[in-house]
Amino acid sequence: MKRLAILAAAALALAACGEKAPERSPLATEGVTDAMIAAGNGEEWLTYGGDTDEKRFSPLDQVTTENVGELQLAWYADLDTARGQEATPLMHDGTLFVTTAWSMVKAYDAATGKLKWEYDPEVPRETLVRACCDAVNRGVALYGNNAYVATLDGRLVALDQDTGSVVWEKMTVPDQDNYTITGAPRIARGLVLIGSGGAEYKARGYIAAFDAGTGDEVWRWHTVPGDPAAGFENDAMEKAAKTWGGEWWKMGGGGTVWDSITYDPKTGLVYFGTGNAEPWNPAANDRGAEDSLYTGSIVALDAETGEYRWHFQETPEDRWDYDSNAQITLADVELDGKARRVVLHAPKNGFFYVLDAATGEFLSGDAYAQMNWADGLDDKGRPNIQQAARYEQTGQPFIGMPGAIGAHSWQPMSFSPKTGLVYIPTNNVLQGYLADKEWEESDIGFQVGLDTASTSMPADAAVRQQMADLHTGALVAWDPVAQKEAWRVSQPGPWNGGTLATAGGLVFQGNAGGEFVAFDAKSGRQLWSFPAQTGVIAAPMSFSVGGEQYIAVLAGWGGVWDLVGGVLADKGGPVRNISRLLVFKIGGSAKLPALPALNDMVFDPPKFTGTEEQVKQGAGLYARYCSVCHGDAAVGGGLVPDLRRSGVLPSDEALRAIVIDGQLKHNGMVSFASAIKPEGAEAIRHYLIKRANEDKALEGK
Repeated sequence: MKRLAILAAAALALAACGEKAPERSPLATEGVTDAMIAAGNGEEWLTYGGDTDEKRFSPLDQVTTENVGELQLAWYADLDTARGQEATPLMHDGTLFVTTAWSMVKAYDAATGKLKWEYDPEVPRETLVRACCDAVNRGVALYGNNAYVATLDGRLVALDQDTGSVVWEKMTVPDQDNYTITGAPRIARGLVLIGSGGAEYKARGYIAAFDAGTGDEVWRWHTVPGDPAAGFENDAMEKAAKTWGGEWWKMGGGGTVWDSITYDPKTGLVYFGTGNAEPWNPAANDRGAEDSLYTGSIVALDAETGEYRWHFQETPEDRWDYDSNAQITLADVELDGKARRVVLHAPKNGFFYVLDAATGEFLSGDAYAQMNWADGLDDKGRPNIQQAARYEQTGQPFIGMPGAIGAHSWQPMSFSPKTGLVYIPTNNVLQGYLADKEWEESDIGFQVGLDTASTSMPADAAVRQQMADLHTGALVAWDPVAQKEAWRVSQPGPWNGGTLATAGGLVFQGNAGGEFVAFDAKSGRQLWSFPAQTGVIAAPMSFSVGGEQYIAVLAGWGGVWDLVGGVLADKGGPVRNISRLLVFKIGGSAKLPALPALNDMVFDPPKFTGTEEQVKQGAGLYARYCSVCHGDAAVGGGLVPDLRRSGVLPSDEALRAIVIDGQLKHNGMVSFASAIKPEGAEAIRHYLIKRANEDKALEGK
């Protein structure tokens, strides 16, 4: 292991619970230092958001609005994981570090694309059953001479930057049944910060800090209270418990910190977003229409000690999966003639928030996207929730906008100090919410408490077209001071990529249609595009080597929308995944190979011989346990097998061997024997056969 040089003796930090943490390793004085990270990006890109403010703004200006038309592919690298690609590459000392799906790490020569090393943490493929949204990973953190990756199965691994060899490895999640990690770690003065996913399972959210030198846990702060009978870890948890109903702790509570983490050296605070309360339906565990703190919130802690400083709840009573895990950006702006350091946030719920960074005070907010769950914000920033949106109280379906993928999800936005605008990848997506009055918790699969079978897409061509027309996306340029839209670029479908703003007056974004595009940052006019051959959902970054500016982005269609969107998932683009790292510069000369032919599978389903009762049972089981990976109404988006075309449909034994016996567990398809009985597997088979015949008939029209 390379040792971090000693600048000064490390101070002892207090854990959030009040106990002494282990003695801290010295701060880095070689490799990537705190001062380098705090100085922000320039020639290098050292942290996920580009700088500690997470602005995703590159000060490089070699590529401009005048010459961006000369931008061409410099080099590319094919990736060996055909899943969604969501990472932002980091660049230090001429090396580009990137993660791929399944938490693999690769290091390339940033100028030539030569592979220097690669690391595979060998995540068990059966981990996928507890990963809500594909086997994705959003990137590494760099500190000293190490690169840090958090793996899907919950490990935090330190790798030597030069060789990729393992320096240390720690398991960070409480169990291997409910928790996963897809987010990128962040660095805060020698601490590696990371949370987890799992709010649809039985997870209790938290954020934790680990010593960068040893991997020892320094502090951990839970986002929701535990069992009151066991006592509370701190005052914040005791206060939060008063905002919950029922016995929430028995199912974990949710509130996971699965993406957004921002450390501010200026305030000494770490800001993070929290996920939904679990289950979604408040009636499913009798938690009632309570605020359920600290779910759906931004929380600020002292980065050194993990002690609570403030919170702001964006979505009280969350029953729609309106996580606050979208990127948190810090900025210095002028409001009412006064300079303010602020938090800028555009979470799933569709409102854009400006908060005071030191205190969490609500300064302003307005809707940046279409919505029907709330009618504005009050003067404290609390949403005016519409009664129809409280579906468990009305007993009626609620067709909500935005849906659970959010008006803005994890795909990062960017902020340009030159224009004063925030560039947000937005989604216009509807979702049906209906309380399942007969729902019971399970030890496998989603714990949301919804009747998703009744709200799935029907086999009706007219309805499908109508829904497709309503589902769109947009790149929105938002003025956070005036709280209004400056311009927008409409896009055919949702789930487009994150953005990068540059000093050259550009905004870069990939999209679901397979194009990587450059826009004028002031007007939104399209100036350049490149056919990526697959959907792009990751965010670009920029760096400089040898006096040349490069733009890099991961391409690879996937993520939750592809998995669950059904017939709507390919509306904006291709249903194939061709995973690559693409790197561009002015005058590049590399060429992509010809696009491979799409292997369309024809419908050849067996004749339907089941009963309507079996179909009803199968539809319910499929919706609860299968649709999260295989798509709404059994329409696959492309990453996983389309079950309507499965070769096992004619055989009850073949399907049972997969669903009950776990024959394909090493491919991620574990046994569901604890939740689905043999007669249930047979009911699912008949449901799939009926769906296949219905859609075969639609194709013939």
